[in-house]
Amino acid sequence: MLTSIDGRSCIVTGASKGIGKGIARVFAAKGAKVMVVARGEADAKATVEEIRAAGGTAEMYLCDVSDWDQVRAMAAHTAETFGGIDILCANAGIFPQSKMVDMDPAEWDRVLGTNLKSTFLCVKACIPYFETAGKGRVVVTSSITGPVTGFPGWTHYGASKAGQLGFLKTAAMELSRYGTTINAVMPGNIMTEGLQDLGEDYLSTMAASIPLKRLGSVEDIAHAALFFASDEAGYITGQQVVVDGGQILPESLEALQEI
Repeated sequence: MLTSIDGRSCIVTGASKGIGKGIARVFAAKGAKVMVVARGEADAKATVEEIRAAGGTAEMYLCDVSDWDQVRAMAAHTAETFGGIDILCANAGIFPQSKMVDMDPAEWDRVLGTNLKSTFLCVKACIPYFETAGKGRVVVTSSITGPVTGFPGWTHYGASKAGQLGFLKTAAMELSRYGTTINAVMPGNIMTEGLQDLGEDYLSTMAASIPLKRLGSVEDIAHAALFFASDEAGYITGQQVVVDGGQILPESLEALQEI
């Protein structure tokens, strides 16, 4: 099942760490040729080496995904390296925590540029290659934070993630002329390097508020992305799926005590 990405060319942005690294590893294990796109050379190189050691195919490209010229060059390089572009996983994202009263407006711009503007730029850069192939897949990493929930200090992050879902609806219509689908995964709390930095108290509290009683793994998100990228999901577009262990379901912590 879900072996239809074998041999296909795949871009994963923000692939040097966290969810992006998980997506890159899972897609490569299913036979995709993965372009690991990131800003940090050491972490990107480590991801490529890990994929290759497991028998997968991967290359890396250093790119600021909020910069149009760099994104366009990245897409061209991927197409030249792998013979086209079949799948884009627009995953790059940052989430510095600053309450509005303390937030520098430049931080707002940086988060929206990295998280939301980059989604538009990466999709735009891939359109000529989807058009040539007559098909394509785009998977966006959004979040429950913004579209469904909120958390103090993440107004910019929440706005960017809600914005991705707004982009998704019209993009699905525009991309349909190229035989291309676009869908989004909406992670809950996933165990990544960034989340570990929030401390053990935060992690244990969050796990206790999730019906499945654990934080998600990067593979949990990667497998949802894999489905959207597959031939089996060829008639699904403009949609999103929440992958959160049931986190958004309880109306209160007391509800979990009744389980």
